[in-house]
Amino acid sequence: MPHDGALPAHALAGAAERPLGFYLHVPYCATRCGYCDFNTYTATELRGSGGALASRDNYADTLMEEIRLARKVLGDDPRPVRTVFVGGGTPTLLAAADLVRMLGAIRDEFGIADDAEVTTEANPESVNPAYLEELRAGGFNRVSFGMQSAKQHVLKILDRTHTPGRPEACVAEARAAGFEHVNLDLIYGTPGESDADWQASLDAAIGAGPDHVSAYALIVEEGTQLARRIRRGEVPMTDDDVHADRYLMTESALSAAGFEWYEVSNWATSDAARCLHNELYWRGADWWGAGPGAHSHVGGVRWWNVKHPGAYAQALGDGRSPGAGREVLPAEDRRVERILLELRLADGCPLSLLAPAGRAAAERALADGLLAGEPFAAGRAVLTLRGRLLADAVVRDLVD
Repeated sequence: MPHDGALPAHALAGAAERPLGFYLHVPYCATRCGYCDFNTYTATELRGSGGALASRDNYADTLMEEIRLARKVLGDDPRPVRTVFVGGGTPTLLAAADLVRMLGAIRDEFGIADDAEVTTEANPESVNPAYLEELRAGGFNRVSFGMQSAKQHVLKILDRTHTPGRPEACVAEARAAGFEHVNLDLIYGTPGESDADWQASLDAAIGAGPDHVSAYALIVEEGTQLARRIRRGEVPMTDDDVHADRYLMTESALSAAGFEWYEVSNWATSDAARCLHNELYWRGADWWGAGPGAHSHVGGVRWWNVKHPGAYAQALGDGRSPGAGREVLPAEDRRVERILLELRLADGCPLSLLAPAGRAAAERALADGLLAGEPFAAGRAVLTLRGRLLADAVVRDLVD
């Protein structure tokens, strides 16, 4: 990774034809959830590890230095930013004014498109009406709340600290603050969760009135507290059949409530309610990821930052890129990634992307009811509902 972060010329070729997004990573959390393996840090974990450099008090100023670096690296790139997504961690542990200043740095350096989508994730317990109003006035127009479940005993297994009912109240507060687009994140398949528990979570989420719902199967990642508890026999392992049943419940409940799936784990009430930032990822567009551990992609070049907030701040303070490494994606890797990502979308991927073995696998998937017939005849591989249940297996076959 060059010290100045410079990109090869071919990465910027044709950039004006591609949308540009920014991801801003805020790596701080009040507590660590038992299932989380994201690049996040609690105050206790940072104590004595990076000192003042790792502090969240001056984090916004540090991240804004990387935004200014992005302007230098991208040169006279004329694109206004189409999407901004602030994630974490818990971005809303920072003052609302800090998030607004970070957004302002993007506006100053690049400009923000008039119809840009500007999102922040939020922990339900870390916001209030005044905070949300300040975000909305500062240019944010979409907010994503981590609900996960409506049942206290499920939240306890996940080590989530918010109280049931608070995420639903947050949706109302966001609407009152002027947010047109609101997402709720849910997790299904937690050990100890019953069908009735999951249905209650779906009912509560729908009843809150968001226009977007993300629902993910719980994945037990090695190294997490939940993985250790399962290994010790304190809680049971998750079950793939249970995950499939919960997914079918999710599709049934959300479709009945007017939501449509547009990606395997995401449903929206309209095209305008879709998460455009995530669609940049899924369609291989350009995005700059600022913050510790953040990943970026521009024109087939992908890079990632150092993970620790102290090391990240030190690099920028020394006038260096915080990048830890990068790779230039060969054409074959880009083809495979397109299949991996686009097949998960409601409009699928072009059959023309498939190699002969992959095309033969697609024919078998069509015969098995995993791909839809009408799109297939029109040259696209689109998952059926049954295909969505087996998406990972279908993808593996098609990338051959």
